[in-house]
Amino acid sequence: MSDSGFYTLYCSLILQLFITNTSLEGARFPLLSAHDADVGGNSLKSYKLSPNEHFSLDVQSGGESAVSAELVLQKPLDREKQSVIQLLLTAVDGGKPPRSGTLQIVVNVLDNNDNSPVFSKSLYKVSVLENVPRGSRIIQLNATDLDQGLNGEILYSFSTHGDKNIFNIFEINSTTGEIIVKDYIDYEETSAFEIRVQAQDRGLSPMISHCKVLVEVLDANDNAPEILVTSLSSTVKEDSNNGTAVALITVSDKDSGKNSIVKCLILGKIPFKLSSSYRNYYSLVVDGQLDRERISQYNVTIIATDEGTPPLSSTSVITVHVSDVNDNAPRFPDSDLSIFVRENSPVGALVQTVTALDEDANENAQVTYSLLELNTLESFTINQETGEISVKGNLDYEENAAFEIRVQAKDKGQSPRSTHCKVLIEIIDMNDNAPEISVTSLTSTVREDATIGTAVALITVLDVDGGKNGAVNCKISESPFKLQSSYKNYYSLLVNGPLDRESTSHYNVTITATDEGTPPLSSTSVFTIQVSDVNDNAPSFPHPQISMYLQENSPVGTLIQTVSAVDADAKENAQIMYSLLDNKSKGVVSTMLNINSVTGEIYSTQPLNYEEVKILQFRVQATDSGVPPLSSNMTVNVFILDENDNSPGILPPYSDQAGYFVAKIRAVDADSGYNALLSYHIAEPKGSTLFKIATSTGEIRTKRRLNDKDLKTHPLVILISDNGDPSLSATVSIDILVVENNREIPPKFKQPRVKQHFSILNLYLLIGIVSVSLIFFLSLTSLIAIKCHKTQCKIVTGKYFSILIF
Repeated sequence: MSDSGFYTLYCSLILQLFITNTSLEGARFPLLSAHDADVGGNSLKSYKLSPNEHFSLDVQSGGESAVSAELVLQKPLDREKQSVIQLLLTAVDGGKPPRSGTLQIVVNVLDNNDNSPVFSKSLYKVSVLENVPRGSRIIQLNATDLDQGLNGEILYSFSTHGDKNIFNIFEINSTTGEIIVKDYIDYEETSAFEIRVQAQDRGLSPMISHCKVLVEVLDANDNAPEILVTSLSSTVKEDSNNGTAVALITVSDKDSGKNSIVKCLILGKIPFKLSSSYRNYYSLVVDGQLDRERISQYNVTIIATDEGTPPLSSTSVITVHVSDVNDNAPRFPDSDLSIFVRENSPVGALVQTVTALDEDANENAQVTYSLLELNTLESFTINQETGEISVKGNLDYEENAAFEIRVQAKDKGQSPRSTHCKVLIEIIDMNDNAPEISVTSLTSTVREDATIGTAVALITVLDVDGGKNGAVNCKISESPFKLQSSYKNYYSLLVNGPLDRESTSHYNVTITATDEGTPPLSSTSVFTIQVSDVNDNAPSFPHPQISMYLQENSPVGTLIQTVSAVDADAKENAQIMYSLLDNKSKGVVSTMLNINSVTGEIYSTQPLNYEEVKILQFRVQATDSGVPPLSSNMTVNVFILDENDNSPGILPPYSDQAGYFVAKIRAVDADSGYNALLSYHIAEPKGSTLFKIATSTGEIRTKRRLNDKDLKTHPLVILISDNGDPSLSATVSIDILVVENNREIPPKFKQPRVKQHFSILNLYLLIGIVSVSLIFFLSLTSLIAIKCHKTQCKIVTGKYFSILIF
């Protein structure tokens, strides 16, 4: 926007200009320059503007090709009269014939806020009925503004100079101008409202106009009559006379005129009426006979109606209580009652509740009860307040089969009234005696091999009742026994199935006796039968065969294993003795092992040598103490575990002349397993690196080819060790002679000479054992010396010759 207040918008060959209507005369508006591709005299020369009353064209030339044009405002613009002006600009060149181009110019006159809103009326009048609902529209105001855009948009509001209460009762829609009821309108408080409303546009400098709205409130019959009751007495006696005043009634209406005129009446037919004492003042009086026993209270509904249009009415309910007089005696529903009572009913048991009704109220209706016959007071009693007849003494049908009682009911009125009734009580005979069970045992226990039909006990049942109540049926719980009737109510308890003490050592037999009464009574008795044992089960081992391991050279008395057998029998039939069976070994096992006959513990009786015996197989027999005794066997395998207790023995070597093979050292170890696994090493090479030995086979071979510079004699010391713990070893010396191939020199052997010595490890072990033994086991010195002598390592050295021929 330039200072002259316009802006341009170019679209195709149309130029849009936006100019405010406040632009002054002489304002200039540059136009878009036309373009001509020709030059010289054929180029653009001038512009022409279509005729109009507001603008002229000023064409300026700055050279041969610089021609521009400006619009010049000649007459002020008025948007309210003409908002758009259409112009046509023509550009003409200098050619012959001349060529031209046109540009359509659209001038849009912009609005200025120079008009204030105008109401359609300066004073609005409207009538509204009081109590109109909230949110009701009472009028819509209309104001117009000739301006455009925000300058023409109108906002409505209440003027702050008016009555402040207007804002609480009414509200106005700022956009539409609708006046809406906001709160309750009451004609009795305000009959008219004067509302001042202003309309304001939304221009930068808003303009405001005002109007006045007069709201007339139309009166409505909106107040119902009010009824005020003043009670003269809390109750009315049922023997009151007609005309007795009960209450005073006053009616009023806040309205005036016809709306305040009230008529009053009683709804329904009741023994009361309204008696008018003065305008809008009434008395409620008795107008008929009252009977409290029929109707004890009346809810009198009084209706008051005004003469408005439409008429309004109010109701009020007056509760009139009718007080009692003692005009009725108690009355039993039945004058004669017949009831039945079971014999032996407990003291205090309810027999019957008699009730006498008295139609009176309060103390006139309170009834007390009593028994008139003295001979029934020992067996029955009656509660004076509730009329409950209950048992007082023992009722026995055999003594008295029926009782006749007379009951009196009396009220507590000032002049008490009374009445009587007769109650016949019949006693019902009951099955009140349960059967009695008597058990006579014939034996303390029953052998588990007892035959079927063996008598165990005698049973007698007795019921003191007679007839069906004294007839008794007897049965027992499920068990290998049965009842056999020998005479009426006499039974024998017999064995009826196989007995097994090992599965069930005793039986709790439940005997049930039930009579045939209604309901039947029964008694139970539990008879315990103990089953005695017979030797019918042999001892049994958990496993038919077991295996165990024993280190060789174990000391005498070493516990090898404890065997155990179980016997399902009891007492002496379950007492087990253990023994060894070695028929196949011909007594060898009995010399090496022993078994505790009571505990089953197996011990060694002498050291065992793995090199002599590698496995012992024998049987253990378990025998009970029953008559006759029963037994069972179990096979036992004892595997002897080897220990390193033998040194290696040297065997003469043998020579093989094939290739570089020189000789092979052979050795044997009497032990087994890792203790007998040997390894071979050259212990003293003495500077010779010509030979090597296989650690596992003992084969001696040359490392390289022999030549004339090598020595003719090569002494070697061979060390042979086992893999025991501790390791034992032996050494052997061998001389290898190198001779010519055509010479045959037989090998010379020297007898080995035995040399005893200790290795360093064995020496330390021996010193430790001897030291500890001297401190803690002085009594075993001789045994330790023998033991140490046996464990000394024997190192055998020898001298052998081997001849290498090449």
